[in-house]
Amino acid sequence: MKSYSTLSLLFLLILILLSSCSDDDFKDRDHLVFRYNEHANITSLDPAFAKDQRNIWPTHQLYNTLVKLDENLVTKGDIAKNWSISEDGLTYTFELRSDVYFHKHRIFGQDSTRQVLAQDVEYSLKRLTDPKVASPGSWVMSDVERIEAKNDSVIKIELKQKFPAFLGLLTSKFCSVIPMEMNELDFQTSPIGTGAFKFKRWEIGEKLVLRKNELYFKTDDIGNPLPYLEAVAITFLPDKQSEFLAFVQGKLDFLSGLDPSYKDELITISGELNPKFETNISMEKSPYLNTEYLGFYLDSESEEMKSRAFRQAINYAFDRDKMIKFLRNNIGIPAYRGFIPEGLSGRSKTEGYTYQPEKARALIQKFKEETGVKTPQLTISTNPSYIDLVEFIQKEVQKIGVRVEIDVMPPSTIRQKRSAGQLDNFRASWIADYPDAINYLSLFYSENFSPNGPNYTHFKNETYDQLYEEALSITNDSLRYELYARMDSLLIEEAPVIPLYYDEVVRFRSKAVEGLGINPFNLLDLSEVKKSK
Repeated sequence: MKSYSTLSLLFLLILILLSSCSDDDFKDRDHLVFRYNEHANITSLDPAFAKDQRNIWPTHQLYNTLVKLDENLVTKGDIAKNWSISEDGLTYTFELRSDVYFHKHRIFGQDSTRQVLAQDVEYSLKRLTDPKVASPGSWVMSDVERIEAKNDSVIKIELKQKFPAFLGLLTSKFCSVIPMEMNELDFQTSPIGTGAFKFKRWEIGEKLVLRKNELYFKTDDIGNPLPYLEAVAITFLPDKQSEFLAFVQGKLDFLSGLDPSYKDELITISGELNPKFETNISMEKSPYLNTEYLGFYLDSESEEMKSRAFRQAINYAFDRDKMIKFLRNNIGIPAYRGFIPEGLSGRSKTEGYTYQPEKARALIQKFKEETGVKTPQLTISTNPSYIDLVEFIQKEVQKIGVRVEIDVMPPSTIRQKRSAGQLDNFRASWIADYPDAINYLSLFYSENFSPNGPNYTHFKNETYDQLYEEALSITNDSLRYELYARMDSLLIEEAPVIPLYYDEVVRFRSKAVEGLGINPFNLLDLSEVKKSK
């Protein structure tokens, strides 16, 4: 009996020692693992479904595209080493790099990998329009007439009509290159790309683990192979407060954006990092290609929605500076200058709508005289996340003699009703799909009326349509930007929307993290990230 107890004690001590060694080894290697949380969960690692941030971030680590954007929104080669565009702007020809290989996988046979070919690019892009795939990114190829691999290293894309922003479209994660063999595999268990990291393990709802791709074709400025990290670990804590606590406790390396649950604890009212976190955390922010706005449905039977004077009055009725300072802790840029956000060329030079309550009251009086409506009304539809902003606008607009009601509904319901033209006024946002202002201006082109396009306001203006169509045919950037500015000015004048603010990317990172960077698309690129011990 005594002998058995001794052996048991010895066995227990060995287990403790092994556990201790394992923990120490984990700590020693923690600087090689980047950890972040995706509270919305990841739904797919198939780039054909990379339509929102939760899916875009991991697919960016796994895959590459023909071309990419740098932090200044300049198009650079990625898998393509060079390209040319025909004089008529209809044909794009890309020559591929010869040093890009797919992640190792048994499907490639004995060598377990192979070089990326132009045929893979053809397969990947054509797949976006395959009805069996049903990709939400199929629109990216809507102007494409033909895609053809001329040989193993040259791919040619022909357009139906000029679209100067097409090169920017190809930087979308939808256009990531996958091997032709993927038609035999499952993206949940075997996603194969060429990115800095390769798939290791995905426990649905628990954790996604990516490992370093030893075959990655890129190096740093002095020739060191990338990436520096050994792994990326993504957790799926659904609660934003829990995510914040995990970050401040050092269990996560990175936090993106602000949530009301922790906003006032993490940053000051002036938008600076709370001094108590300065020792361990760094904060960065920059313009984000996202415009937050309220939209008017102009085909409504409501006299208010039809009246330009009424729409202009609401635009003048509230103080955007005050709204951003007190409700968003100065994160965001008050939207006085049209619909195109900060960071894109072609913005209107017109000042737009500053806070002028007396002018707003005069316009409401004009509306009453023109229509005979004695008590103007406005119902704003929003989801719960923006209720504080909308309540602020409600209180301010009621001061100019307009009765305002708020209709709170789930985001999915708002999207559905907005598309069907069932909401007189709705809160919405437009995040750029590609780095050209035409992306924003397309929301007001009459041929894009919802539900078949993104023109949810049903704005129609003959001059605007002519400028829009002319802009699509011009390849000279400066001339095209002049047309963009004229369109944006028209939107200010006609007021089919109330621009609220141009959003900003705000990132918080552990001070152990270097090389993370920040960009107007809020794209997470971990290929050059380092962590110190």
